[in-house]
Amino acid sequence: MAATQIDSLCPQVINAALTLAARPQSKVAQDNMDVFKDQWEKQVRVLTEAVDDITSVDDFLSVSENHILEDVNKCVIALQEGDVDTLDRTAGAIRGRAARVIHIINAEMENYEAGVYTEKVLEATKLLSETVMPRFAEQVEVAIEALSANVPQPFEENEFIDASRLVYDGVRDIRKAVLMIRTPEELEDDSDFEQEDYDVRSRTSVQTEDDQLIAGQSARAIMAQLPQEEKAKIAEQVEIFHQEKSKLDAEVAKWDDSGNDIIVLAKQMCMIMMEMTDFTRGKGPLKNTSDVINAAKKIAEAGSRMDKLARAVADQCPDSACKQDLLAYLQRIALYCHQLNICSKVKAEVQNLGGELIVSGLDSATSLIQAAKNLMNAVVLTVKASYVASTKYQKVYGTAAVNSPVVSWKMKAPEKKPLVKREKPEEFQTRVRRGSQKKHISPVQALSEFKAMDSF
Repeated sequence: MAATQIDSLCPQVINAALTLAARPQSKVAQDNMDVFKDQWEKQVRVLTEAVDDITSVDDFLSVSENHILEDVNKCVIALQEGDVDTLDRTAGAIRGRAARVIHIINAEMENYEAGVYTEKVLEATKLLSETVMPRFAEQVEVAIEALSANVPQPFEENEFIDASRLVYDGVRDIRKAVLMIRTPEELEDDSDFEQEDYDVRSRTSVQTEDDQLIAGQSARAIMAQLPQEEKAKIAEQVEIFHQEKSKLDAEVAKWDDSGNDIIVLAKQMCMIMMEMTDFTRGKGPLKNTSDVINAAKKIAEAGSRMDKLARAVADQCPDSACKQDLLAYLQRIALYCHQLNICSKVKAEVQNLGGELIVSGLDSATSLIQAAKNLMNAVVLTVKASYVASTKYQKVYGTAAVNSPVVSWKMKAPEKKPLVKREKPEEFQTRVRRGSQKKHISPVQALSEFKAMDSF
């Protein structure tokens, strides 16, 4: 009912706002806007209460956590692209989601008697509201001021990324604290509470970053236990990733990597990204989230080295169009390296609730694969653009420029094959042995052949 009312009110609120914008001094237009605004806010409150009634706190926290992760990625993209409006709007959405999480959880804790459980939950909400969110708001303000200035001002992007990640971590820690609910029998034993080191951590959760594992299982093994539906979603993303990988393989296979560090770095990044995507399927050499984080750092380092080499190629390119294309692809590499870094820091968790194994972080796993796919595509385009820029340099400055001090572009020599197929010794002996066998002809057959010759 509330949703229907909001749907019908939407065009009326828009018309009232347009009327007020056209006549800002009109008292009638202002009163009309106030009436529709009050109706809109009333119906939104009714709808919110209705949704809260049918949504459990656990589901609400899980959805909020996923949405905040998406918004963090959007903020990083807007930051890289210099999109101030999107950055401000998305950061506002993050603040709103975090404030609602704090409000809902504080209200939920009023339904419980004060104790260790409520203290841990309220401690997590207090940390988010009093420490994490002010730091995030400060970093957003600094970034917006730097991007809005007539002359772009330098600012620390990593500080903004860390502040954004702390918001996600704060909401995740609140959800983990809420999941500490135990049975009445367990609650009666207070000694168990004193012996446990909660640190706002769920007793039934697994934090793979610290290698705290269920029955000795690694995060890779936990990912392998995902339900078939979630495995299918991951497999779909991996298939798309493999398509991009095949493009990169085809591109780097053309070139001899001796004297061409761009090709060497592209191969290294491809190998590491394959290991990261294998991790999301419960395979490969990466076992825990810390391994994935280290892999993301290696990719970022390789991306920085590729950026340095490709920019040197761009500086030598006399064609402005080719140069701009190459620089644009390098910006993509930096962006997707940031995204990969963020997604890799999302800790995989497992909750054992009611005997059912629930694995969180599916969205972060798919985001990790998507970021790897986008990075792979950017690397392919960078390799192509680097070669094109080198050919432009060659045309202007002569053939010697193809072996410039930056990189050397040489077609990879085809594999050597013998002009005449060599036979294996055993095959040769077999063939000789069969050829040397005497053909046995019966006397009757020999006589018939002799008579046939006489007939001619």
